[in-house]
Amino acid sequence: MRNLTRLKSLQALEAAARHGSFVGASTELDVTPPAVGQLVRSLEDWVGYPLFKRTRSGTERLTPVEEARDALDDIAQGLDLLESGLRKLRGRKARSVVVVTASQALVANWLLSRLEDFSAGHPNIDVRLDVSDRVIDLSQGEADIGIRCGLGSWKGVKSTFLMGEEIIAVCHNKLLPQDQEVTAGWIAEQTLIHDGTPHPGGDFPTWSEWLARSGANQALADGGLKINSTAAVIQAAVTARGVALVRKALVAQELESGRLVHLMPEIRWPVKWAYYVVASAKALRRYEVGAFHDWLAGRYAELSTL
Repeated sequence: MRNLTRLKSLQALEAAARHGSFVGASTELDVTPPAVGQLVRSLEDWVGYPLFKRTRSGTERLTPVEEARDALDDIAQGLDLLESGLRKLRGRKARSVVVVTASQALVANWLLSRLEDFSAGHPNIDVRLDVSDRVIDLSQGEADIGIRCGLGSWKGVKSTFLMGEEIIAVCHNKLLPQDQEVTAGWIAEQTLIHDGTPHPGGDFPTWSEWLARSGANQALADGGLKINSTAAVIQAAVTARGVALVRKALVAQELESGRLVHLMPEIRWPVKWAYYVVASAKALRRYEVGAFHDWLAGRYAELSTL
């Protein structure tokens, strides 16, 4: 006979260990921090020893003791199985929700047009988008899964490589010269749109660096339009405000439509940043999150041809 009378205490233990505090666990479990603390203490009374090393400061005030760490994987898997069983009880018609986070530029220019494909293959999973240019803390449950562009290493999550990236020069087709070919010299004479968004470690080129590689004689590449948002840089290019250096994947649709034109495609500038699908190990054990992860990772062949 199974004894599940301590189920709420096990939930409190697992959540407190994951968040590193009773406060974080209380938000997830929708109870007060003292209530979480009481549930954990009742479990400590039952096992006969403290389950956490407690500190008064720091982001993680609770550190599981060795015995608790050994048990937590089994407890987490057990809770996940219980959740899966409850979902099966609700029947095949029950809908699941996966919360996906990505930057504004990636959502608008890549993800939205592809979500219909995911929904067609998974009609019982609803996708909710958390559009944010800041790095959402997936390990703390702010969202279920994310698409990130970076160096590929983020604390607390599993990263699956999707595709590399390169920087290209683009402009609206109506800005193209009618009586001459596009050259580096012609580009240098246009309004240059500068992306001021930080790209640490990515080796993203400035206009001066790009023009120097392309052979332009003009050295004045600091003027023009400076914007601290990648999405706004793309929009400025789409509205014919000037010539922009952009990530190729983010303007794929505009290039396909012909509104934006890839200028001097022989100038290649691969960067160290790449695209990854990221999620915590706990989130990936949920069916809907795993399904979205596998679908997105399966798009790699398409992505690599952009």
